[in-house]
Amino acid sequence: MALRMKRLLMGSAAELRYEPYPLRVRATVDGLTAVESTRAALVWEPRRLVPVFAVPAEDLHGTLVETRTPAADEHEFPPFLGPDDFALHTTEGRAFDVVVGERTLEGAAFAPDNPALDGRVELDFAAFERWYVEDEELVGHARDPYKRIETVRSDRHVVVAFEGQVLAESRRPVALYETHLPVRWYLPREDVRMDLLEPGDTRTTCAYKGHASYLSLRGAGERGRDLAWCYPEPLRDAQAVRGMVCFWAERTDLTLDGEAVPRPVTPWSPPEEQREAAEESLEFG
Repeated sequence: MALRMKRLLMGSAAELRYEPYPLRVRATVDGLTAVESTRAALVWEPRRLVPVFAVPAEDLHGTLVETRTPAADEHEFPPFLGPDDFALHTTEGRAFDVVVGERTLEGAAFAPDNPALDGRVELDFAAFERWYVEDEELVGHARDPYKRIETVRSDRHVVVAFEGQVLAESRRPVALYETHLPVRWYLPREDVRMDLLEPGDTRTTCAYKGHASYLSLRGAGERGRDLAWCYPEPLRDAQAVRGMVCFWAERTDLTLDGEAVPRPVTPWSPPEEQREAAEESLEFG
């Protein structure tokens, strides 16, 4: 008998999980230090995919003002919660506004009723201006110590198509592997039909890779919107894919060395496919 590691880690997604964080954590609001702690913890509420920082209340340079905590049944909860879902809580506890200087950060703190957290309060990453671990700035959300990315140069024959039209073909891709997610194939722009794509306004942020810009398929309407992306200025772990183009494997047809790759189920798949995966095994990929 053997146990797949992904199933072991994702199988606990229905529980509240935490990990003490040994580095100094800081956050600012309007240039003021709002959080400074060497006693932080990373916390994953049930169904939450990425962790949030939780710190002792005394490490907040502001005031906590208790506010109404939404009841769980008031929301149509998605199968899994992402960085933008801080206001949705899947464990018992109390919600707070955080007052820093002249600013009130509404609902930016939550204190779970769990003795393992020793009174720490969770904080909404997006509510604060900037976050730092030691002297390094973070983007997107707190980083998961059990997650990593790896980039590997390859000579595999990669073909990407959309509804029968080839959008890219390359024998010099870079494979980017991110824990729990399918391999993403980044392709040189010279091997992509850039004439078929147009830049859009969508921007996203990854805590491990940086800020992404998106490309849409010309004339395809909503079906082709934000079909691909690139990282013009990636963070250090993703430098190998700087300026390269990657297509959603969830929405395009990918072949490797002539073999079709099944479309994966991830948080970026259609909601009905996500729910199916959540009901079956609480895992993606």
